[in-house]
Order: sequence, then C-alpha cells, then structure tokens
Amino acid sequence: MIHSAADIEAMCALEDYSHFRAELVEISPQSFTLEELREILDDMIRSKVALEDSVREHFTTLGEVEQTQLLDMLGISSCTDRDWWYRMLMDGPVHREFPTI
Repeated sequence: MIHSAADIEAMCALEDYSHFRAELVEISPQSFTLEELREILDDMIRSKVALEDSVREHFTTLGEVEQTQLLDMLGISSCTDRDWWYRMLMDGPVHREFPTI
C-alpha cells in the first residue's frame, strides 16, 4: 500500500511529537510515570517503523535502474554506505516490527 502525501505528513508529525515528548523526558524524567514512558517509546518505534515501511514500499515500485541509482546516491551522500542502504531497503520483509535506523 503506497501512502499518500497526507499519510506521510501524519507519520512525520507523529514522529516529531514522539521525539518532542522524549526530549521532555530528558529534561524532567520524574514527571512521567512508567506507563507514560512506555507509551512514548512505543510511539517512537511505531512512527519510525511506519516511515521506514513507507520508504521500502515506495522503493519496490521503482524500476531496477532507478533502484540502483538511488542506492548509489544514498551510499555517496549519507553517513552509511551503499551496502547498508541495500540491506535496509531490499533485504528482508518490507514491513518490520522494529526500525532499522
């Protein structure tokens, strides 16, 4: 299922919000119950997994040449190498329980 721009925007907003809440935990950890901390962690994991799944889904729609070009570009322009991106985008299931990044 390819996500719409609105879906991706909502996923990004959830991730931003979960990271904001995590920053609040760093500032004042005693202000949160164990249940709230678990909820924040779960939201961070869910949002990251959803975004990664969306990226993998989109990647599978590209042709072989486009996939190769994108992997080459990512390998050159990021802090990780091309092989890491290959493993993240192509190896294993498209949908995963935990984030890769």
